[in-house]
Amino acid sequence: MTHEPTGAVEPTRPSNWNLPNALTTLRIVLVPFFGWALLVDGGDSVLWRTVAWVIFAVAMITDKIDGDIARARNLVTDFGKIADPIADKAITGMAFIGLAIVGDVWWWVAIVVLVREWSVTLLRLSVAKQVVIAAKQSGKIKTALQGVALGTLSLPLLQVGDVVGWLEVPGLVLFYVAQVGLAAAVAMTLWSGYEFYRDLYRQRHLLRAPARA
Repeated sequence: MTHEPTGAVEPTRPSNWNLPNALTTLRIVLVPFFGWALLVDGGDSVLWRTVAWVIFAVAMITDKIDGDIARARNLVTDFGKIADPIADKAITGMAFIGLAIVGDVWWWVAIVVLVREWSVTLLRLSVAKQVVIAAKQSGKIKTALQGVALGTLSLPLLQVGDVVGWLEVPGLVLFYVAQVGLAAAVAMTLWSGYEFYRDLYRQRHLLRAPARA
């Protein structure tokens, strides 16, 4: 007969007060500032569109950094698991909505992507205790494509041509290249969403089981 070892110490859970969670919170705080900068003067301000791009770039960079730090230093927390995807969807959602308002992205594109992103995120969080669906490579590609396309479109690509004439054609070309990138991002967004729902359906039997304590 074997006995459980006595005096065993459970591993200490990392505190929510750590650098990765601080960076995640920073991304959430940046969302309204990004939206405001993007929409100043109806999106026609070269200065504020550039500020919006800087804010978006900081958000995307910290998204990568906080995850790397959390995994490397074993600082993964329940708060981070919930807040990190919310922060990601908040900043990209603001970008889609803001760019749709200023006319750089079609509204139907923004709506389709937002419905997919938030439905998957909320459903993933709601079933997390019963079903763990690993992130797919398509999801990582989707995030990268969205980041590059939305970040590029946040720049004053068309507006700067009104100020510096010789940049009009390069700005227009880059604008349409970014639109092609956005189309690829939308396609990958829908595909990765399909993969999520497919995997969730395959594990549907686990949803009927009582959640683990």
